[in-house]
Amino acid sequence: MIKIVTFMFLLGFSLSCLAHDPGLSSADVILKAHGVNVKITFSLQDIEAFVPMDSDLDAEVTLAEQEAAKPFIASWAINGAQLAFDEKNVQPAMPGVVTFDQKNNAFIEFQYPQTPGKQLQLHAEFFKQLPANHKQFVTIKDEAGHGISEKMLSQEDNTMTLPLPAANANENSTIAESPKASVFTDFLLLGIEHILTGYDHLLFLFSLLIVTRSFWPAIKIITFFTIAHSITLALAGLNIIDIPSQIVEPLIAATIVYVALENILRGDHPKGRQWLTFFFGLIHGFGFAAVLREMGITSYETGIMVPLFSFNLGVELGQITAAVIILPIIWWLHKQPKIESRVMPACSVLICLAGGYWLIERTLLN
Repeated sequence: MIKIVTFMFLLGFSLSCLAHDPGLSSADVILKAHGVNVKITFSLQDIEAFVPMDSDLDAEVTLAEQEAAKPFIASWAINGAQLAFDEKNVQPAMPGVVTFDQKNNAFIEFQYPQTPGKQLQLHAEFFKQLPANHKQFVTIKDEAGHGISEKMLSQEDNTMTLPLPAANANENSTIAESPKASVFTDFLLLGIEHILTGYDHLLFLFSLLIVTRSFWPAIKIITFFTIAHSITLALAGLNIIDIPSQIVEPLIAATIVYVALENILRGDHPKGRQWLTFFFGLIHGFGFAAVLREMGITSYETGIMVPLFSFNLGVELGQITAAVIILPIIWWLHKQPKIESRVMPACSVLICLAGGYWLIERTLLN
């Protein structure tokens, strides 16, 4: 019975779930003397769910197909992100400009005319179409680039409001800052969510911990993993080291395959597991950083530092929560010889298959 439950649990993760749902976008709103500029950044994976680009269905999106999709992407974005003054929607002065980068991001820019009003609102209507866990980090700045306000939008709270100066105020008046949302808390929760829905990271951690039989070996593995991915997350987030996600993501899958194979071939007594954890943890750190850096997400007050720190802390809390739940089960199984001899190897085989599936998906299918 336990084997069947284990098989269904891991097979469900490996085949029916995406290891990484982008689930995060950003919007930069710049208030100028003659209007408002809005730049929205989306992952192509999010956009392609609503604006298919592969018109000939050959599983490859060409530059021509991307170019042909630009008007539809702009239309989708303008319907999804509505700008309003005093709750009256305004339309952009010209069609949106769509561009792409080499990191699978799409940028949509709009220019809105100057409109009198006491309050500016940004309504993110596209949350009705996107997955429930999608988040959008919005930053509002003045023409000089000084930050005014920032907020993390979600399906439950999809509107950002900013008070504007009175129409008869003098020229030296500045826009009143709205109450600042807690960037630290927003990215802390995002980090927790990322690790708990990042099934590849969880399976990697599970494959490391499955051979432990007591508290201290597990603590060493968790500590070495934490130190390692914190180092590379900081280096990547600060743009000291830049490794494309097209390289990092397959390597993450490869780490899962390697650890699972080691568990199968060497049993539950592999030596130097903490050093292996540290080395592979460095790779996973680059994967964590990509979530923020490649979307260009920063805080207007502290740049990338607060989002990076709080996101990493959230990852740690999520990781510890997962370990606290799974370790007692692992240790109990190790005390059941008849069950352990069958369940533990079966788990490692299934983890290896899941890692192999992601490795193929991220290399041959991308």
